Amino acid sequence: MKSAEIKDISTKDLVERIEAEKVQLNVLKVQHAVSPIENPSIIKKNRRDIARMLTILRQRNAK
Repeated sequence: MKSAEIKDISTKDLVERIEAEKVQLNVLKVQHAVSPIENPSIIKKNRRDIARMLTILRQRNAK
């Protein structure tokens, strides 16, 4: 997800999306621990998306 797309999301929806992505990240980690997933770069992409969303959320709260 690009930063421009994240900026278009409302703050409430952004918080909900962050929580959903964190749950998805945990599921991916467990799946990868049990049996290696085909494309482990999905985990890395998910972590980066969460970081982007948290950064934008912090910027909004700082204003």
